[in-house]
Amino acid sequence: MYRSLYQKLLNKEEKLSLVGLGYVGMPIAVAFAKKIDVVGFDLNARKIELYKSGIDPTNEVGDEAIKATTVDFTADETKLREAKFHIVAVPTPVNDDHTPDLTPVEGASEILGRNLTKGSIVVFESTVYPGVTEDVCIPILERESGLKCGVDFKIGYSPERINPGDKVHRLETIKKIVSGMDEESLDIIAKVYELVVEAGVHRAESIKVAEAAKVIENSQRDINIAFMNELSIIFNKMGIDTQSVLEAAGTKWNFLKFYPGLVGGHCIGVDPYYLTYKAEMMGYHSQIILSGRRINDDMGKYVAENIVKKLIAADKPVKSAKVAILGFTFKENCPDTRNTKIIDIVNELKEYGITPVIADPAADADEAMWLYSVEFVDMATIQNMDAVILAVAHDCFKELSMEDIDNLYGEGKKIMIDIKGLLDRKAYKAADYIYWRL
Repeated sequence: MYRSLYQKLLNKEEKLSLVGLGYVGMPIAVAFAKKIDVVGFDLNARKIELYKSGIDPTNEVGDEAIKATTVDFTADETKLREAKFHIVAVPTPVNDDHTPDLTPVEGASEILGRNLTKGSIVVFESTVYPGVTEDVCIPILERESGLKCGVDFKIGYSPERINPGDKVHRLETIKKIVSGMDEESLDIIAKVYELVVEAGVHRAESIKVAEAAKVIENSQRDINIAFMNELSIIFNKMGIDTQSVLEAAGTKWNFLKFYPGLVGGHCIGVDPYYLTYKAEMMGYHSQIILSGRRINDDMGKYVAENIVKKLIAADKPVKSAKVAILGFTFKENCPDTRNTKIIDIVNELKEYGITPVIADPAADADEAMWLYSVEFVDMATIQNMDAVILAVAHDCFKELSMEDIDNLYGEGKKIMIDIKGLLDRKAYKAADYIYWRL
């Protein structure tokens, strides 16, 4: 029943489905559609209409690729019954108390379960702690479908490694971890992914190993950035420029080139909490992972405090100071504002009586309004500022000249908070700016 599934997909006798068409799911659907028939399902009917009209709101593949793709975009869950190979790519956020929010993956499992047919293979891509696929998702699929896992359908896990906004490290060019509940499912899942992943696949020995591999990838990065953020705090107290220190240290062959910054998004800032949550269930309280999270979660507050210190140093009244923030997304050249840490700076400044104006030509303005009640202003309207925060390294901001930046300010000292270190520090200091960066 399963052995022939790969060939049937190639012959277009069977279809593949993608459940969840965001920054991860949509590029996967588009890639597979070049080889086989694909049903692309998302609950968000507005998003489906955009895709159907040839618009890519994620900017991940571009409007032309969406116009050209053969993906059958739908918000009708019953269309999933047409497919036999299912990939679930929904977000796995955390709650306000940093515990995992499995609602999206549970909801996707319920929808898929209601529409699952005999002989199907289901592969989860969502980042989870080890055990979720087998202990949480399988029971839901069985309950909703009335089918038995291992007999009527099989399961696998292949963690997503797509890097939103990155045009180099794409689905096709990043080696893909694949896993299955048994040798048969692993073999089929590996072959299906090999259709689109030019870099090849790594066959993990179990689903739990694949889940664990994913969750530590981002935890490792989080810890390294936390170390850099801690160094930045220390060196700022010493009056030493952190970036200059890292440039010097980076000349050693085995120095790891990480930089300080705000750690947002739905991977690096989230995944470590999945691992520590599971560890605590097992009776182990994380030391290193959670201390790194605490440092990174506090960086927005730290930046805001330094803005206030610089306003005082420039003899500018703090309350009602005119502050502009350039950039609001969680990372550069990506419209995604979910779990952005820029909002921490905004909220902290409001505590001091400062309501900043925010400009971000690359961001999804509707999403920012819906999630944070933040309304963007046009860059052209920003003037008479006391301080400017260059928060995100969008290409459009890298192109700004010193004259462009000068025009953003009013009278008195110009305060530049260059979070990403995009500008020439010496040039701005020579131009009598009060310049500060992490």
